Amino acid sequence: MPKSQTILVIEDEQTILKAISIALEEAGFKVLSAIDGETGEQTAITQTPDLILLDIILPRKNGLDVLKGLKANEATNAIPVILLTNLSDTETVSQGVALGARGYLVKANYSLDEVVTKVKDVLKKK
Repeated sequence: MPKSQTILVIEDEQTILKAISIALEEAGFKVLSAIDGETGEQTAITQTPDLILLDIILPRKNGLDVLKGLKANEATNAIPVILLTNLSDTETVSQGVALGARGYLVKANYSLDEVVTKVKDVLKKK
């Protein structure tokens, strides 16, 4: 059996974090989590997950700054990142994609199945 892939979820809303974590675990992924940007970035550096789901609006360090830091670090710059956002404003999303995000999900518009599908799709293209 292949080693399960690890997903880091950086999300400050506990109910969303828990729901996404359960859905990913049920799909066979190992899940790490962080509830603020600073902790999330450090977890990514020390644990080098296979993929990161990253909220944009976070305490201690916002998601775009975390993304910049991850892409500037040789240890984490190849890890694919999918942004999670309440913001459907195209400017923020465009900034994230320009910084290296592999895609985004608008929180109000996605189901947990869509999160799992997006994670699998991005990992296939890794």
